[in-house]
Amino acid sequence: MMAILLGLTATVLLVAGPTMIVHGVVGRRSVIRELAQQRISFPADDGLPAGLHRYAGTLVHTGTQARAYADLIGAHVTKATGGRTYAEIADEWMAGGRTDERLARLRETAFMGQSLRGALLGAYQAWQITVLVLALGAVFTAMGATFLALAVRGV
Repeated sequence: MMAILLGLTATVLLVAGPTMIVHGVVGRRSVIRELAQQRISFPADDGLPAGLHRYAGTLVHTGTQARAYADLIGAHVTKATGGRTYAEIADEWMAGGRTDERLARLRETAFMGQSLRGALLGAYQAWQITVLVLALGAVFTAMGATFLALAVRGV
C-alpha cells in the first residue's frame, strides 16, 4: 500500500514539477520581452546614484534591472519633489486653490514618476515569482524522483 501511495505521489510531483519549471521559464521570457519592448536604458553618464553605476548605458531586460531603474526613478522623483509624495503635493496644490502652476507641474512629475516606478516594481515582483516557481518546480521534480525510486524499491 505504501509503494502505491509513493508511486501516486511521485506521479503528481513529476507532472507538477516540470509544469512549474515550464511556466517559470515562460513567465521569465514574458518579463524579458515586455521590458525589451519598452526600450528602457540607464543613462551612460556618471549621474547614477551609488550602487547603480554597473548598469550605466545598459538596457533594462530583467526584473533585477527593472528594480534598479525603479530605484533610479525614485531618486529622481525624491530630488524633484524635495522628498514629498504625490499625495502631499496634491494636497498642497488643492489647498492653494489649484492655481499654482509650479505645484501642478510638480504634481504631474510626482504622479508620472511614482506610476512608472510602480510599473517597474511590478515587473520585478513578477521576476521574483518566476524564481519561486522555478525553484519549487525543481524541488517537486526531485521529490517526485525520490518518491518514485522508493516506490520501485517497494518501501
